[in-house]
Amino acid sequence: MKLSQRGRYGVLALQDLANEYGTGPVALKSIAERQDISENYLEQLMGTLKKAGFVNSIRGAQGGYILAKEPVDISIGEIIVAMEGPIAFADCMQMDGDAPYVCAKAASCSRRDVWDKIGARINEVLNSITLEEIREKPGK
Repeated sequence: MKLSQRGRYGVLALQDLANEYGTGPVALKSIAERQDISENYLEQLMGTLKKAGFVNSIRGAQGGYILAKEPVDISIGEIIVAMEGPIAFADCMQMDGDAPYVCAKAASCSRRDVWDKIGARINEVLNSITLEEIREKPGK
């Protein structure tokens, strides 16, 4: 299992906003420069993050982006799911729209429970880590 660039950059962008939390709007250009992400690509990501309810945009000369929630209230798992969709360890465990994908061999598959347990643990870990935990604290 490998996290895509989209998922990684989504986490990076929100971590950057968490680092600046409470200081006011952060310009997209500033985030792009600090995180070495294309400004155009970052703008697309911010649209997804805004739609998911993680960021708010402020228009105007002093505008930019701010977190819509406190860093402690946003988990890494939530960000990754918003950027990439539900996390599944194996293809047969993924969703097909709103319904679970069901492999033709699902009823007799002895591995399905293993993949389910691994996926559940991965989700558990990702959902237990918040932006607050990974933000850069002043003076460290």
